[in-house]
Amino acid sequence: MWRKVRIVMAGVCAAGVCVVPTAAGPATAATAEASALTTKAVTTKAATPAEVKKKDEPYCARYKCIALTFDDGPWPYTPALLDTLKKHKAKATFFLLGRKVAYRPELTRRIYEEGHDIGNHTWTHPSLTTLSDGEVLEEVSSTSEVIYQTIGKMPDYMRPPNGATNSRIAGLMANLGLPQILWTGSTLDWQARDTKVIAERTLKLAKRNGVILLHDIVPETVKAMPGVLTALEKQHYKFVTLTTLLQGRTLRPGEVYPPRGK
Repeated sequence: MWRKVRIVMAGVCAAGVCVVPTAAGPATAATAEASALTTKAVTTKAATPAEVKKKDEPYCARYKCIALTFDDGPWPYTPALLDTLKKHKAKATFFLLGRKVAYRPELTRRIYEEGHDIGNHTWTHPSLTTLSDGEVLEEVSSTSEVIYQTIGKMPDYMRPPNGATNSRIAGLMANLGLPQILWTGSTLDWQARDTKVIAERTLKLAKRNGVILLHDIVPETVKAMPGVLTALEKQHYKFVTLTTLLQGRTLRPGEVYPPRGK
């Protein structure tokens, strides 16, 4: 006669009812995780339409931006300036001379690779309004070409040396597809040659969406930058490239920006 045997593993039986504990395993863990995600989804606050709109706005519509621009390099003082900018997580725009790019390609690549804009400042820094059409085109196109050969990208902007431009130069730059970048304020650092004076002038010229003209070939300018950046940070400025400053606005080839007052 066979004896009926009831086996209950790791359970408890009472009044004919047996309860078997369920071991915590992958299924249990997955269920807990799903529950946590569900709870998180329920408790996460959805972004309001105003918040979504603000997020989609250009960076400089949301933050107090300023564009620091440095002309006439690259030069032996440029690496120290790049170190300072990197320390402050600041971006800038460098208007380079073609002949100096050809002489210092590694430094030019460093400028670009560290996230700064590179603009065209002609090959030899002449006053363009005194040159023939052919000479102007040669000065600018040769510089764009050496920049392209060095960093693999054509410059998006040019700056006429000394700000010397007119309708004829504008037309020639339009043919080359290059807007002309001037400034809202110049420190005249190449004249001052005094670290304290350059710092004071930069801070005085600072304003939201300003474009400040400086020179990385002036050692006193490079020495002034740590203090300048620290002071402007306390005023909540964000240091941006021209590309970032111009987000939401497209410059026409040949156009002058910022526009000169009439």
